[in-house]
Amino acid sequence: MATMNLILWRHAEAEDGTPDQERVLTRKGLKQAQRMAKWLQERLSEDAVFLASPAQRTLQTAHALGRDFRVMPELGTSGSPESLLSVIKWPATKGSVVIVGHQPTLGETAALLLTGRKAPWALKKGAVIWLARRDDVSDARVMLRAAIAPDLL
Repeated sequence: MATMNLILWRHAEAEDGTPDQERVLTRKGLKQAQRMAKWLQERLSEDAVFLASPAQRTLQTAHALGRDFRVMPELGTSGSPESLLSVIKWPATKGSVVIVGHQPTLGETAALLLTGRKAPWALKKGAVIWLARRDDVSDARVMLRAAIAPDLL
């Protein structure tokens, strides 16, 4: 049974300001990132791959995991669902991939994979949408495994 797990993790709450790429997490955002990271660590395999946008707030969110991750410019604030899926080689990749990124790209990606169309789905700061795709079933559906915000943990 080959499964791809795609975990879309929106960066935690960040301070307002410019330049946008240098915005950092608030105290609340740091706590959100730590709570979600703990929840993810309890559920992810050791061989999971972690990718992050180059924005400071996504890097801080990803650091909460305490694992190595790669910075991918394609996952930045001007990214698209198509560029995100291209970076991870969807649907050919097997295993688990965690993307730490931004709205609206993450919500649009979830909508695209679950419904076949991009839509402006909201994803709260620090929240995760966990999708899974099994290629051992005839229709290779994408399933929603979890959708959770850090304030629910």
